Amino acid sequence: MQEQSHKAGFVNIIGNPNVGKSTLMNAFVGERLSIITNKSQTTRHRILGIVNGDDFQMILSDTPGIIKPAYQLQESMMDFVKSAFEDADVLLYIVELGEKELKDDAFFNKITNAKIPVLLLINKIDKGNEELLSAAVDHWKEKVPNAEVFAISALQNFGVTEVFNRIVALLPENPPFYPKDQLTDKPERFFVNEIIREKILMHYKKEIPYSVEIDTEEFFEEENIIRIRSVIMVERETQKGIIIGHKGSALKRVGVEARKDLEKFFGKQVHLETYVKVNKNWRSDDRQLRRFGYNNK
Repeated sequence: MQEQSHKAGFVNIIGNPNVGKSTLMNAFVGERLSIITNKSQTTRHRILGIVNGDDFQMILSDTPGIIKPAYQLQESMMDFVKSAFEDADVLLYIVELGEKELKDDAFFNKITNAKIPVLLLINKIDKGNEELLSAAVDHWKEKVPNAEVFAISALQNFGVTEVFNRIVALLPENPPFYPKDQLTDKPERFFVNEIIREKILMHYKKEIPYSVEIDTEEFFEEENIIRIRSVIMVERETQKGIIIGHKGSALKRVGVEARKDLEKFFGKQVHLETYVKVNKNWRSDDRQLRRFGYNNK
């Protein structure tokens, strides 16, 4: 009896900030692994989402949006994007309808000279008309002639299945790289941190969300409840006051909303304690960046 063939490979998602990379990966995986907000630079790490079928394993990699780095944290974020070119079997380049170019010429040259299959996905087509979409398809076919072009709406789940099936067809023959029941490469504490950070992105303005890092110091899982203690790091005393709010009201709102999402994510009751600490200039400190998993050099 002939052994059934199996496909497995790394599918890496790149593009400008806020074009829908995280929305697409979450749609493929069927779980909310990546932060989704209407603010740019919400994804800071490279996050793997694993989709398993009987005869395939698709390892999706959501990466930070491509930017010109202004400080060391952003340089580390762009290092995650660079690494996405190195191990990809299939590259997904997502653009937004109406977008004309990538914000970094070096990355764009990597895409147009890629030796692996490139799928260029024009996202958010629900926000335009047929004339605009037709012009976008022509534009990107000319700019990235080595790519297959697809029109999708990741949020509305339009065209997503077609792209998914095409990726499966392009995967190389390999045994599974991860256990078949594994959903991601990140530990539980990572998702606690991301869910709390998402609430901060939603409720605070200007520089505050980008000056914040979350450190989950305690994660104890019991039979019926998970007990979590997380620290919200800020860079300045004034930011600490803003995060806490009048009589702790702002911090309480973050904690309540995060706890509800954590209970959905883990499927059991969660007791969440949050605290705020000042950690000066952590975004430009190599030691701190390594501690938070950004700088692996």
